[in-house]
Amino acid sequence: MPSVTLPDNSIRSFDSPVTVEELAADIGSGLAKATVAGRIDGRLVDASELIVDDARVEILTVKDQEGLEIVRHSCAHLLAHALKQLYPEIKLAIGPVIEHGFYYDVLLEDSLGEDDLIKVERRMAELAKQNYTVKRKVVERAEAAAVFENRQEPYKQMLVRGIPDGEVIALYEHQEYIDMCRGPHVTNTRHLNAFKLTKVAGAYWRGDSNNEMLQRIYGTAWGSKKDLKLHLHQLEEAEKRNHRKIGPQLDLFHFQEEAPGMVFWHDKGWKLFRTVKNHVREACFAGYDEVDTPQVLDKTLWERSGHWDKFGDMIFATQSDRREYAIKPMNCPGHVQIFNNKLRSYRDLPYRVAEFGVVHRNEPSGTLHGLLRARRFTQDDAHIFCDEEDLQREVGILIDLTFKVYADFGFDDIAVALSLRPEKRVGSDELWDKSEDALATALKRKGLDFAVQPGEGAFYGPKIEFSLKDSIGRVWQCGTVQVDFSMPDRLGATFVAEDGRRRVPVMIHRAILGSLERFIGVLVEEHAGKLPPWLSPVQAVVMNITDKYADYALEVSESLKKHGFRIDSDLRNEKIGLKIREHTLQKVPFLLVVGQRELESSTISVRALDGDDLGSMSLEEFENRLNQAIELRCRKQREG
Repeated sequence: MPSVTLPDNSIRSFDSPVTVEELAADIGSGLAKATVAGRIDGRLVDASELIVDDARVEILTVKDQEGLEIVRHSCAHLLAHALKQLYPEIKLAIGPVIEHGFYYDVLLEDSLGEDDLIKVERRMAELAKQNYTVKRKVVERAEAAAVFENRQEPYKQMLVRGIPDGEVIALYEHQEYIDMCRGPHVTNTRHLNAFKLTKVAGAYWRGDSNNEMLQRIYGTAWGSKKDLKLHLHQLEEAEKRNHRKIGPQLDLFHFQEEAPGMVFWHDKGWKLFRTVKNHVREACFAGYDEVDTPQVLDKTLWERSGHWDKFGDMIFATQSDRREYAIKPMNCPGHVQIFNNKLRSYRDLPYRVAEFGVVHRNEPSGTLHGLLRARRFTQDDAHIFCDEEDLQREVGILIDLTFKVYADFGFDDIAVALSLRPEKRVGSDELWDKSEDALATALKRKGLDFAVQPGEGAFYGPKIEFSLKDSIGRVWQCGTVQVDFSMPDRLGATFVAEDGRRRVPVMIHRAILGSLERFIGVLVEEHAGKLPPWLSPVQAVVMNITDKYADYALEVSESLKKHGFRIDSDLRNEKIGLKIREHTLQKVPFLLVVGQRELESSTISVRALDGDDLGSMSLEEFENRLNQAIELRCRKQREG
């Protein structure tokens, strides 16, 4: 009979097989009540799973991430159950877990609106309160096919046919509703008490635009109503900060259907872009050769580099003169060509090359998200070619540089992760061992805590990932540092070593912001459009009270521009209150008003964006204040 070893290495023995739930009850009634699933010898199972033989067992609750994901997946089934009751004719497709929640794809003739979501959510709550038992049943393929044929579920039938031979097929019974899933799921709906449906969107069956358009119903689920409330508050804050709304409102940029996933920068937005770009150039490109490589390169180069095999579906291709070309999705092969353009010796290393490289990737249309997920974007890309003995030092320098740049932009809560070899990769295991050890050692030498992400590395090498946490708790993955022993060899990069022999350099891939577009999207949302003076595309607006003072307003404006400030003037024959309101809505840091008093005293009246009346001051005093606002911001961040 089974002996169960728990995570604390304590052992419990039983006279007969027990379920995970029964094991939890043997430990304590509180744990039994909280149990949502288990892990037997590393395998995730339903709480109803029998423990037959000696095993190591872990009991999962909503406090465990995997337990919470099981609750979310179960909520997807609960959603489908409610939909079937309210719309018997509905056809169900798939309902997976996503970050913070779940969704279900359905085919329904009528479009679901906000009122419908409220009705469906109410029915979900009614079903959950019944505390009904969810039953798992393993079946043969023929039985599963028959079940969904009888239930007139064509998408489920297709899914059954696509299951590989030998794979376990499990059905989950929710009263009269039946679904198919690997599981695990909660065994009782009492665990499903903190959820909310959030929106409906369109989605093609299996992500293929040649297939039917389905309706995708999104929801969020949490372990407690308190956690749900906190998340919904965060969503409200996030919506207020939505860069896709703020960008057009502030005349920064726009998107349109003729160029999906590609931004149209307006003058103000381009000023912001250049400000960020110039800061990165100043902070990160010192000691690098700044270069520019072609947008279009022969397909054969991408085949040799390995990108065509890995990213073929995401590469925009074209033809000319009976040759196939790729619009570059990456900058690294081009940088290798610059390295290869002349004979290099060990004395030339480390060789550092950088580029603000514009790349194109054919991201699926359903994943596009303004500046945060685009098809055309600019990378602050750099590559370092070095000998193995220089690797630790170079990676350490890059780690320090990355933290400094993030601090310049006001981010000091940085999560670090080490992503290891994926299943599909190039290069020998020996090279991967070297690469992974190099990055791990560099992080440890810096005394940094970091998560390990097996299988998440690039196809050519492992990487360090840097993620920023913003003011409302969201996490944004931005920068990477990657070690690559493979691509230089694949593309014929060599240097003459001290012993006169040709050797292949190590290549370090580095992008601190990652994508300038994405980072600007993060900045806009972080500040809710109220960019600090050093980043704001317009730092101050000069406004005249009446036409009589237009010349003086222009004089003030031109004087400030000559000192390098980004200044606009508003000389419209409108009431000053209207002008102030409009430029406040445009989130301009400083509003400068001139009238008779200011003309006579050669001063300006200054208002801050937060509404504070800073009073009258000379132009020199304001210049000093603005310079201080710019410099103080950066100094605080660097010191922080």
